Amino acid sequence: MWQDLVNGDSMPTTRDRRPGRTAAALVVMLVGLVGCTSEAEPEDAAAPVVQLGAPGESGTTLSPEEAESVDEPAYTDADVAFVQGMIPHHQQALEMTALVEARAADPDLSAMAERIEVTQVAEIEQLEGWLTGRGESVSGMHAGHSDGEHGMPGMLTPQEMARLERASGPRFDRLFLQGMIRHHEGAVVMVESLLTEGEGGQESEVFQLASHIGTDQQVEIAAMRRKLAELAG
Repeated sequence: MWQDLVNGDSMPTTRDRRPGRTAAALVVMLVGLVGCTSEAEPEDAAAPVVQLGAPGESGTTLSPEEAESVDEPAYTDADVAFVQGMIPHHQQALEMTALVEARAADPDLSAMAERIEVTQVAEIEQLEGWLTGRGESVSGMHAGHSDGEHGMPGMLTPQEMARLERASGPRFDRLFLQGMIRHHEGAVVMVESLLTEGEGGQESEVFQLASHIGTDQQVEIAAMRRKLAELAG
């Protein structure tokens, strides 16, 4: 079941605290579709550049001169905080998956844990690379903190982690799935907060990172909910 799920440049180094929304800032290169016509498009024909409008508003086609003047949004303090927080958030998920092999009763949990590990190890590398490339601290916060203490939703408390470590068999399976679902939902909240609140998420690379994390976590949440319902039935 789990194996069938779909997985999900150099940027400015100065911070721009100008307000704005991601949708309004993105510039999309619309590539012409190849239709079933008898006339070939000129090889040097430039594709139009469209600047997306705010939600509910249409985009604006830019002239070549206007397109060249559009600046790539730079990263902000909100972006740095998101990336630094997501690293220990992912690290705690890896602490949880490391318990599966010796404690789980349902064999499907091993495949789930493996997928989470592969995905989140790769994402941690991307997140750390994003920070390093901008001269920002990679250390950030440390895993093991509760969500209320450091504003990272979904994190298990030390007491909850200890309870998971003591469990085994079907009880472990239920606690693991319940805890990881909540953990993933917290990551989705972090992504949505970055992309819809304040001035974060406008730089293209951090937008892509956050969007990928959010989508991937939602895919895994759906699979874990199905498995939890199966165990409950």
